[in-house]
Amino acid sequence: MGVGKTTVCQLLKRRLDHAVFLDGDWCWDSDPFVVNDETKAMVLDNISHVLNNFIACSAYENVILCWVMHEQSIIDHILSHVDMGECEIRLISLTADEDTLIDRLNKDIEQGIRTPEVIGRSLARLPLYDKLDTIKIDTTGKTPEQIVNEICDL
Repeated sequence: MGVGKTTVCQLLKRRLDHAVFLDGDWCWDSDPFVVNDETKAMVLDNISHVLNNFIACSAYENVILCWVMHEQSIIDHILSHVDMGECEIRLISLTADEDTLIDRLNKDIEQGIRTPEVIGRSLARLPLYDKLDTIKIDTTGKTPEQIVNEICDL
């Protein structure tokens, strides 16, 4: 969505001990990108499956998941399908103000990373994050390192 999720999670992976990072987009990287009930169920199953494998692996102490989760039902579904055992879960939503979000997305569009329709979709989702049962971190005017520090201080 342009708030810095992937960048922050990559830095967080290096900062935390024995960490592994799952970008939910990796579980649904297709061309054409098809959004329907079947593909939505598939990506949720893929994410849950990989998370369970990471949690069960003794090599990892910290598991980081990054994905656009703009509805509480998405978070709840994943959590209900993951064997958390004795895990401590921290649900964090990264946000940004509208101007910052548009700026970041336009840079991605100029580089060919995203297509122009992402702006409207992202702006429409922005207010939905206020409704989530997560810790909110506004990334506006912050470096990725500052955001990582903020997360580690929670």
